[in-house]
Amino acid sequence: MNKPSRVFITGASSGLGAALARHYGASGAQLGLAGRRLDGLQDTAAGLDAHLYQADVRDAVAMQEAAAAFLNAVGVPDIVIAAAGISVGTLTEAAEDAPVFRAVMDANVLGLVHTFQPFVAAMRTNGGVLCGISSVAGVRGLPGGGAYSASKAAATVYLEALRLELKASGIAVVTVAPGYVDTPMTQVNPYAMPFKMTAQAAANKVARCIEQRRAYTVIPWQMAWVGRLLKWLPIPVYDAVFEKAPRKPRGLPT
Repeated sequence: MNKPSRVFITGASSGLGAALARHYGASGAQLGLAGRRLDGLQDTAAGLDAHLYQADVRDAVAMQEAAAAFLNAVGVPDIVIAAAGISVGTLTEAAEDAPVFRAVMDANVLGLVHTFQPFVAAMRTNGGVLCGISSVAGVRGLPGGGAYSASKAAATVYLEALRLELKASGIAVVTVAPGYVDTPMTQVNPYAMPFKMTAQAAANKVARCIEQRRAYTVIPWQMAWVGRLLKWLPIPVYDAVFEKAPRKPRGLPT
């Protein structure tokens, strides 16, 4: 794959999205950076060739407008990365968590659709890569994290379907499932996070997956083995190990 010259990234206000922006910006790519917080986007874009779009991936119209603006100002992207997401603890029995469930599912699943849809027709001409960020948390259901685990499982399956739909078009669909990445989303976790990566290290690994057009990759490799183990653990064993596992704090992030 040639060095990308145009890259559109969501979730670029902070964390992995911001690190991906810095990775591609360092090579001189023209960037489209979308996120909910304009101040965060401005911090990310410092010193980079970037167009900023304050938009929430849960808002289909806002994402269509951001995509149209990028296509008009910069051109058809070589890479579109859907890195935006919400990670927060949830409890089904808590009525106040119902809107949190919806927010997580809307951001982590429909946010992929809203990010990719406006670019697909334009990218059919020259191909390119659509990359979605899933998570190892989607391999099995985690107590207290039902919304997040379910959303990432759904994201992985959605991206697989999209990969098959677009295979003949020359557009590659790349799914990357990180383990723990040191970002504001994980810094509140009250438990040990094995094999935790810096955001920049994770971004470098994601970029490598995109360059090689890998269909599905868990990063880092150590977490890939953990994911395989979790997937094949018998239900009684899995339940015994994880029933009392520490839980992520509840409350929708601002």
